[in-house]
Parts: sequence; structure tokens; C-alpha cells
Amino acid sequence: MRNRVCELFGIEKPIVQGGMVWCSGWKLASAVSNAGGLGLLGAGSMHPDTLTEHIHKMKEATKKPWGVNVPLMYPEIDSLMGIIVKEGVKIVFTSAGSPKKFTQKLHDAGIKVAHVVSSSKFARKCEEAGVDAVVAEGFEAGGHNGREETTTLTLIPQVRQATSLPLIAAGGIGSGQAIMAVQALGADGVQIGTLFAICAESSAAEAFKQRCVTAGEGDTMLCLKKLAPTRLIKNELYQKVAEAEAEGASAECLREILGKAASKRGIFEGDVVNGELEIGQTVSAVKEIVPVKELMDRLEQEYQTARQSLHDIII
Repeated sequence: MRNRVCELFGIEKPIVQGGMVWCSGWKLASAVSNAGGLGLLGAGSMHPDTLTEHIHKMKEATKKPWGVNVPLMYPEIDSLMGIIVKEGVKIVFTSAGSPKKFTQKLHDAGIKVAHVVSSSKFARKCEEAGVDAVVAEGFEAGGHNGREETTTLTLIPQVRQATSLPLIAAGGIGSGQAIMAVQALGADGVQIGTLFAICAESSAAEAFKQRCVTAGEGDTMLCLKKLAPTRLIKNELYQKVAEAEAEGASAECLREILGKAASKRGIFEGDVVNGELEIGQTVSAVKEIVPVKELMDRLEQEYQTARQSLHDIII
């Protein structure tokens, strides 16, 4: 499985753990790094003091490479970036905004930068901005999504044609077979969110994880397009949002329905009725909560089995 994503980040397996809000604390990120992938702290749900604490715990928990995911539209973005540079973080994944503002500053501090995109157009802009890698995330992904609604299998080959940068596929990657599939389309590695969000080390609430492992096909839906397109598990909050959207509700009305800290309520506090339950489509294939190491070993085994099966078919 080794390739230029492994070489870029100094990891053993080209598997990046998504820096998910309320899930990606130091326990999850360090477990992924220790298992040979790239663990990311999810700074999008951390105040500056909290991020500093998690960085310090990461340094104690692993000697393997790791990084921080930072949504660029975060209100305290300048403080977070200052902490990242001060603390000597080596890898940063950015999202939800233009990478131009911070990429050079991060490079000057010796930090490698990857940026998340949802189209080949933005992938080209990332290359112009000087990032080291791009994450192309398809419509199947959980949480905040691109407005293009392009599926991963459609997106990856188009982004591959648009840029020569190391390419990481995201959205709907739920097995070793899926890793092989996106590599066949031109991806160098994968970013996985949903599977890791439900792992034992995830900081998400147990009630959230239990709701996820009971989800079936079609139990997630993209909504909130007037705010920021977000994939959610259907619950009572989702139904209120869907009904309001069907009636042409304004962005302000949708904000009122969501209330304060809706994703924190759902994911971190475990309110599976009135909270936002952000998760990807591949959740329907997850039936149990397992440790990160077990998941990583399974992905490796599935990948090697798929590789052999494909070889047998071709031969």
C-alpha cells in the first residue's frame, strides 16, 4: 500500500483519519498514527487552549507522524494557526476556505499542507496556492459537503487529470476494496472519517456511536444547503429541517431550528433526537464499535484480498 502519500507524510499506510469535529481528539488521532496511518486532531471543535492540550497529549501518546485539521472559516483561526506553528506541528490539513492565506506561512514553519476540495476547479487552485497534497471529497462524505454533489468515483479521475499533486480520496471509503477502487482511479491514498468516528477511541458520545451502528441504507441525507451542505442521520431534528426546507425556509429560519451547538449536542453529548448526527453514507456498513488497530488490520486484509482477487481475474 506504500506510495507517495506515505513518502510525503512519513507514514506506513496511505490512510488518513479525517479531522472530524467532536470525534478527533488525541486518543483517536494517536491510535491511528500508532497503527501506521496519519492521525489528525480535529481543531474545528476546539478552542485554542483545548487544541494546545490535545497537541501536548499527542506528543506523549505517539512518536509517529500526525497532524491537525483546521477549517479555515473557524472564528479563532489566527490563534489556532499560531499555536500550530509554536508547538511545532509538522502536518496541517485545511478545509472550508481558500488555502492561499496560510499555506506559505505554514511552509515557512516547515509544515506540510494538504487541502480538502470538492471539485477539480478547486484542486487546480490548491496547486497554484502551493499545497503539498489535495483531498478530493465526494458527495458520500459525512458532515459538511461540497455544493457540487459529485460522487467520489466521479470526482477522483477528474481531479487526477486536473492536478499532479499527491491525491487523497475521501467520501464513502469504507473498506479495503474501496481503497483499491479509488487508487485504480488515480488516488494515492484515502481519508476516512465515518469508520474512525465510530471507533472505540473516538471522542464521540456512546449514544451517537450506537445510533450509527444501527443505521441502514438511506438513513443519511444531505441537507442545510442554504447554510452549508451537511450530511446527517435522519432523526427528529433532521425531519424539522427537511420540512422547513421543503417549504422554502430562509437561512435564518434554519439556524433557529438548529439552535446553538447542534453538532456538539448530537455527536459529543449524545442527543440522538435533537442534535445533528453528522456521518457518511458508508455508516450503513458499520455494525460494531471496534478499536482503531482492529479496523486498520481489517482494511489491510481486505485490500490485500481484493488485490489478489483482481490479479486472478486479470490473469
